[in-house]
Amino acid sequence: MKWNLRHLRVFLAVVHHASVSRAAEECHLSQPAVTQAIAKLEAGFAAPLFQHKAQGLFVTDAGQALARRVRRALERIDQATAPISPRLAATATASQLQALIAVRELENFTLAAGKLGLSQPTVHRAVTRLEAEADKPLFERTAMGIRGTRACRLLAEAAQLAFAELDQAEMDLAEIAGSEVGQIVVGAMPLSRSFMLSQAIIAFRESRPSVLIRVDEGPYDDLLAGLRRGEIDVLIGALRDPLPIGDVVQEMLFEDDLILVAGPGHPLLAEAQPTLEQTADFPWILARKGTPSRGIFDQLFASRPMPQSIVETGSMILMRQLLRQSDHIGFISRLQAAAEIELGLMVPLRIDLSGTQRPIGITTRLDWIPTIAQKILIDEIKISVNLKTPSPAED
Repeated sequence: MKWNLRHLRVFLAVVHHASVSRAAEECHLSQPAVTQAIAKLEAGFAAPLFQHKAQGLFVTDAGQALARRVRRALERIDQATAPISPRLAATATASQLQALIAVRELENFTLAAGKLGLSQPTVHRAVTRLEAEADKPLFERTAMGIRGTRACRLLAEAAQLAFAELDQAEMDLAEIAGSEVGQIVVGAMPLSRSFMLSQAIIAFRESRPSVLIRVDEGPYDDLLAGLRRGEIDVLIGALRDPLPIGDVVQEMLFEDDLILVAGPGHPLLAEAQPTLEQTADFPWILARKGTPSRGIFDQLFASRPMPQSIVETGSMILMRQLLRQSDHIGFISRLQAAAEIELGLMVPLRIDLSGTQRPIGITTRLDWIPTIAQKILIDEIKISVNLKTPSPAED
């Protein structure tokens, strides 16, 4: 849906006053202008936002759901614009803010225009108007291109979260109307992709067949940044200790331990009791530095000779091929490797790695309020974990 921020402010005024005339006074508009703004907004939804009575306009359940999201969205924009310009919150449009976000991300007007499906002059004009209202540059022009100022960064991040909130509003109102719109974006680390997500998505599809699910993959830092910008709804995988930043929260679902795996013909499989010291003579496959499992690896070899030949990857496919074709040793989650071990593609080495447990769970934004569909998917993930994770009696 194409949002009109001015119409949303008018909508909140009508919700607050239950009166077109008083909302018109607050917003410095004529009553017909307020009525038209509400009509255009209502036209975008299947469920009515107000009950029209002689005493005034009374907000419906759908209107209340929209008002909650709109307040949160506009508060973010207002807080970010206040230090820049007193008028910017009232004059900035959704199109201008979307142009700002794209230019700040890509640091180029032409690339931003391509991403938005607009012409380069249109994007340049939108950003120029924002800068004119701000009465200060939002971008620094350098020989290497353009970079957003601190004010630009704060405004772009606030606008991204505001738009994410409005996307959730569309999902909320569709739910009330008995339909499905929108998408859920999951940031998935390796374990969640192989162990947790598939069954949860299959179960989710039984009640929500039309909601798009997008699974984003990548390094933790990239996924976390996407989560904090509102591009990702929930992050699933190994939790961090300490918490990397204060605007996210973690919920542990279970603990997983790490094991060493090799290909079926690896020389150490012939050893009755191979030692960790022996593995240093072979090439290793590890997660990137900064990940919990890499930290555990560093602890294991803190007082031992460190392996000198290392491949860093989060790709299960690459690990499987390296193990199959060479004497590499993989350091991996037991649950993540379970299917490969069952198929005989990987074989655990008989080396005790007790004490390598790490917490696995979900990470969300601190003040995030999930839609019903988002909550259902998270619940299905938790159910999937409970079904697949062995109880202590089964260990």
